Amino acid sequence: MKPDDILRVAEREAEKQRAYKSRINVCCSSGCLPFGALQVLKAFESAIKEYGLEGECKVSRTGCIGTCSVGPVALIEPGGFLYQNITPENAKEIVKRHIISGEPVKELLYANEAFFKKQYRLVLRNAGRIDPLRIEEYIMVGGYSALIKCLTKMTPKEVIDEVIASGLRGRGGAGFPTGQKWNFVAREKATPKYVIANLDEGDPGVFANRTLAEADPHAIIEGMTIAAYAVGAEKGYIYVRAEYPLAVQTLREALKQAKSMNLVGENILETQFNFDIELRMGAGAFVAGEETGILASIEGRRATPRPRPPYPATSGLWGKPTLIQNVETLANVPLIILNGGNWFAKIGTPKCTGTKCFSLTGKVNNPGLIEVPMGITLREIVFEIGGGVPAGRKFKAVLVGGPSGGCLPESALDLPIDYESLTKAGAIMGSGGIVVIDDESCMVDTAWFFTDFCVDESCGKCVPCRVGLLKMRNILERIMRGEGRLEDLDLLQELGEYVRDVSLCGLGQTAPNPILTTLRYFRDEYIAHIVDKKCPAGKCFRLEAEI
Repeated sequence: MKPDDILRVAEREAEKQRAYKSRINVCCSSGCLPFGALQVLKAFESAIKEYGLEGECKVSRTGCIGTCSVGPVALIEPGGFLYQNITPENAKEIVKRHIISGEPVKELLYANEAFFKKQYRLVLRNAGRIDPLRIEEYIMVGGYSALIKCLTKMTPKEVIDEVIASGLRGRGGAGFPTGQKWNFVAREKATPKYVIANLDEGDPGVFANRTLAEADPHAIIEGMTIAAYAVGAEKGYIYVRAEYPLAVQTLREALKQAKSMNLVGENILETQFNFDIELRMGAGAFVAGEETGILASIEGRRATPRPRPPYPATSGLWGKPTLIQNVETLANVPLIILNGGNWFAKIGTPKCTGTKCFSLTGKVNNPGLIEVPMGITLREIVFEIGGGVPAGRKFKAVLVGGPSGGCLPESALDLPIDYESLTKAGAIMGSGGIVVIDDESCMVDTAWFFTDFCVDESCGKCVPCRVGLLKMRNILERIMRGEGRLEDLDLLQELGEYVRDVSLCGLGQTAPNPILTTLRYFRDEYIAHIVDKKCPAGKCFRLEAEI
């Protein structure tokens, strides 16, 4: 296919969609499927057929719109009416009253406007609005226009310059400047070069990357292909967890369709540019998300990190220059190319531009997937978007950054979400996990829970992580049994700083964060366990609850 052929696909699909007076988008993501989303989808299709509305109303399968706690959900256009907790019986009622009579079923509508009010959906722009299994719908909303622009109007250097101007930083956790990384790979002379999209999301309670792949796989593929053009790569791998079967299925179908339209493969869009993409599935190790661990896994070895330098940009996959980017980072790229780097740089803050996707979970009224501008405060996320703490309980802390993130207290709620502010407070951006903790939780127990996870997930390659984390977990267990000593607090601090500073990879370097931040902000709870032999929350084994 040529660029003009792709544009004609967009026109034909738009004309096809305009023929319908209304559209019912049913979320069939991993979050809604266990609650009967497919049955709801079939019920809508049956109702449309029963009332003879096949030519007037389109029923479509879509990805997650973010309201994960009230599924199955359906979005009806025009009007953006979002229905929640739908049953197959509700589906017929919605068709009868909303589609036919034009009267929304108010008792089933999602009424929490605050959940979306402060969001800024760039990466998730198509989630819940297009069918991820139909490339034509992605093309209709502007998909692959950025790739066409790159291949027909821009040099690789101009593409990189635009990404640099945007200020985009890696969304996988470290926040390294994306354009700078692309430059490193582009200037390398060795060939072949590779691009890897990191979809190995191992944090418990984190699902932003998985949801993106299920809802808008072509945004990942397009961003990845543009990156390959910019750095001179001819082969790419999407590294995805095998535990994400729906994401794998969706990506596999998307790649098949992209190849059939000559958007991936040889002589893309009848140019001289070649770029092929394969899926590679990981076995589920948390450490496999580390970039050198990914390299080892794709090469067929155990996913353990290696010392750096050399960095992957110089010596990556099979010793060749390799660009590794998180899928959320790549999904931003088409928008940057179409709208310009300066446009993107105006969103967020000067040092942290754009938006960030977060999985908002824990003790919060409105859990789900959100996308917010950089610089928004934790208070806005927890109490406005999240609706605060349920059941009349009090807010106690928020864990930011996944199992190796930091536990921040109420005094940190006005902290802006950006890499530097979070790091200064002892937390990390991580892969985008925010867990709200209420006053029924014990912070010593919370620190133990996440440390225990990291102990289990440590590859054991380096001594600080393998031995140091285990010792820290054992000290916590002794404190939780009422056998702790005050000197244990200094020992935990010393061990935590050592593991953080000396470990080989990002797992060990960040794993002490839950302990270090709870010592910093909730030291009184440790002292209560040690001195008073009481757990203020009544959670710890053999310790009396404080009345």
